Amino acid sequence: MKKTKLMLLIGFAALNSYAVNPIIPKPLNYTKASGELALKSIDDVMLHIVDTIPGISSPEGYMLKVTPDSAVVSAKSQAGLYYGLVTLKEMADKGNRIPACTVIDEPRFSYRGMMLDISRHFRDKEFIKKQIDAMARLKLNTLHLHLTDAAGWRLEIKRYPRLTEYAAWRKGNTWKEWNENGNKYAESTDPDAVGGFLTQDDAREIVEYAAERHITVIPEIEMPSHSEEVTAAFPDLSCTHDPAGQSDFCVGNEATFEFLENVLNEVMDIFPSEVIHIGGDEAGKQAWKDCELCRKRMEENSLENVDQLQSYLIERIEKYLNSKGRKLLGWDEIMEGGLAPNATVMSWRGTEGGIKAATGGHKAIMSPGGYCYLDGYQDAPYSQPEAIGGYLPLEKVYSYNPVPDTITPEIADYIIGVQGNLWCEYIPTAEHAEYMLYPRMFAIAETAWTADSLKNYGDFRLRAENLAADMKSKGYNVFDITHEIGNKPEAQRPENHLAVGKPVKYNIPWWNRYPAGGTATLTDGKRGGWNYNDQLWQGFLSRGDNRMDVTVDLESIQPIKYVGVEFMQLIGPGVWFPSSVQFLISDNGVDFTPLTTIEHEQKPTDGVSFKEYAWKGIARARYVRVIAKAKEGCQFADEIIIR
Repeated sequence: MKKTKLMLLIGFAALNSYAVNPIIPKPLNYTKASGELALKSIDDVMLHIVDTIPGISSPEGYMLKVTPDSAVVSAKSQAGLYYGLVTLKEMADKGNRIPACTVIDEPRFSYRGMMLDISRHFRDKEFIKKQIDAMARLKLNTLHLHLTDAAGWRLEIKRYPRLTEYAAWRKGNTWKEWNENGNKYAESTDPDAVGGFLTQDDAREIVEYAAERHITVIPEIEMPSHSEEVTAAFPDLSCTHDPAGQSDFCVGNEATFEFLENVLNEVMDIFPSEVIHIGGDEAGKQAWKDCELCRKRMEENSLENVDQLQSYLIERIEKYLNSKGRKLLGWDEIMEGGLAPNATVMSWRGTEGGIKAATGGHKAIMSPGGYCYLDGYQDAPYSQPEAIGGYLPLEKVYSYNPVPDTITPEIADYIIGVQGNLWCEYIPTAEHAEYMLYPRMFAIAETAWTADSLKNYGDFRLRAENLAADMKSKGYNVFDITHEIGNKPEAQRPENHLAVGKPVKYNIPWWNRYPAGGTATLTDGKRGGWNYNDQLWQGFLSRGDNRMDVTVDLESIQPIKYVGVEFMQLIGPGVWFPSSVQFLISDNGVDFTPLTTIEHEQKPTDGVSFKEYAWKGIARARYVRVIAKAKEGCQFADEIIIR
């Protein structure tokens, strides 16, 4: 057993500033003993690096033993010692008294991440360091910085000063204003310019600050898409050479690769992380089809489609990173056209991408939008600041299990972690960002660290309330979960009506991306909540001949006094109320008689809103048909209620 000194940056001089036990994330094993330790100084704490700890396999694991005389932390690594000290600190009460106990603990996953988007609204190094402190407290070990996107380039690149002279600045105080007014960039000298960037010294300071807390900082440099700010500064790097900026880099242009490699050289010089995130998501690829250089690239490399052209870029960038001793990480779209040999996949469009990557022997990090995207409303939307949409309360974040029971242990081994993401289109201030992060990042942290079998939401919520109050006292702007309103009232109770459990015929199919519960959705007696992603709202496309057109079979002719269905509107992602809804009835399912047609003028609304379309009267029928049309956007329908 080797005794070691550890840089105690968690600050035992300020030990009494932390909350009392129980802690987040919940330890693997806690055994209480009699008595307590009155900790007076760091000299009461002994630290040991050991070869093994019974029951612990992770190098980040530790054993903490507290007696009335001392506290001993044993671990196989400096990181393990650090986490043991974090636990010790969290257990102390206001008088620096710690209950005697033994804690044997290790993380479930080796990758425990938080992503900050500082492109849409720039955040400075002090804000980032403040969040690193919170991450250290939660035993998170990876900070993913989304540094580049259409809304602004946020890192100094000395070879390309134009990136921070122009691409880092825009017109409009907020992303929303910038987006609504034509996405215009500005010179840094323009008195109306809004933006900013991290200098390389700033970035190095952040990296060092994080490393002292055993947190790795992973930079993300977007490619091939989300690159309007770059192609506005360097139009020749797009297929169209449009100075207004185009989303996708021109993959057929060798200058694109020269630029990306030069940028990555400076990025790698600043960030020593083993992996570099290259984005890879949401590429439109349309310009590639008409680009002479891209077509030539495809012909020369026997590429059959633009998906394979994207794969060409990803594989080429991966080889370059590998040649520098680094590895590539990207969003799950990097699998389109074939996955680069050594790449790690970050799964955001559900869990399928991560499972597919793991099944193929690639490392995967789970970050599905339905559980891990912290830019959605965390409480009733009417009570919250404007958000991009959706509804993701603390309980749902906590419910996520990154390793589904349906996969084998061999495949599960390739799922290396979980990450919470804060996208900031609708989050213009530092205070708002913290409000959206906490306490939901508490749930991400416990999911990443604690064995799934030990998770219990009731127990966690009490600990989360204590930690939230303590963080608030330290100057963090934390959402007050003690006054949480909760889900839409209708979603909290079953709906009893004539159509419950009755079959539904889909005259036009639902949108395959949002099937909800399939054919049972519209008559299952369950009402949708604040979010169309809750598997209770069913989606319908509105383009061309697409619309909602369904027929409910009541299975016998019955008296009817009411038929109604509620729709959702959320303009940001293109969800609109119908422009017309028609209700019809029939005795035979072939010949239908109209009850009424309700017309509605489609117009924008703020945030998420709901509208009931209904008929009331006296009729008899076996079949009830609902046809909903929209002049623009997609539609999301709730339960068809018949009384």
